[in-house]
Amino acid sequence: MLQVNNITFSYSEKKKILKNISLKLSEGEHLSVMGESGCGKSTLLKVIYGLLDLDEGNIFWKDQEVLGPAYHLVPGMDFFKYVPQNFDLMPYITVAENISKFLSRFYPEESERRTNELLDVIEMKAYANEKVKNLSGGQQQRVAIAKALAKEPELLLLDEPFSQIDNFKKNALRRNLFSYLKKNKIACIVATHDGNDALSFSDQLIVIQHNEIIASGTPSELYQKRNNKYVAALFDDVNEVVINNETKLFYPHQIKFVEDSEFKVKVLKNYFKGFYWLVEVTYDNQSLFIASEFELEVTSERFIIFRE
Repeated sequence: MLQVNNITFSYSEKKKILKNISLKLSEGEHLSVMGESGCGKSTLLKVIYGLLDLDEGNIFWKDQEVLGPAYHLVPGMDFFKYVPQNFDLMPYITVAENISKFLSRFYPEESERRTNELLDVIEMKAYANEKVKNLSGGQQQRVAIAKALAKEPELLLLDEPFSQIDNFKKNALRRNLFSYLKKNKIACIVATHDGNDALSFSDQLIVIQHNEIIASGTPSELYQKRNNKYVAALFDDVNEVVINNETKLFYPHQIKFVEDSEFKVKVLKNYFKGFYWLVEVTYDNQSLFIASEFELEVTSERFIIFRE
């Protein structure tokens, strides 16, 4: 349904922000866009929404071309919704009023039902009558998501949607939100630096570096390939090790402590991670990070093996 064809965008002639970006997205499909700050993730969402004019290429939703402010007095496509990092809420009205503002006043009962449904999705029914200016940043972020969903867009564009939300709320919100989108066949693109967003809830994943796509596929495919350190490091700590003159990448759980092997390391530090310890060791004059069930004695020598 969404077709992005070889697009290029720049704010000035000197620097390209997006270079030759192409992607496809079907109805109800979820795509995560990952990469370091400044790589072009947020700009990609803006051009897809129609807030910016392209230098080259084109974007189509079904059979309709997505055009920017040079063609539309009010930029942005009606059947898309975009949630920026600044939320764009009305601070002096309530949470419920922010969500229901664009719903029909001719059907108050339906508007109330819809508002309550979305308050459930973001788990904020208790704050329905609270003015937005009194909310925390994370709570405002949740209201912005509900507001964007009020008129059931065909495509939802989310820019770092969980960045200000506490961890104990984040996991439940992610499950609620992405389940709701799937149930209602709403396509979604999420610009994120959080591997948990991409791995658990995406059908597709693209990685942008230096303003162009360097990897694409399913989250499982990109996680398991480990043929690019930049890509692998987006998901977890990654160890780059030279074995038999070949450089290989390993996540911490792929290195194991054993009784004896050809690889000897010295323990430097232990980091408690809850259900495991992340142990920093030195091997061949470099630091490695290894997942361990137990805390190990600092300065002790151990043996390890590498598992593909």
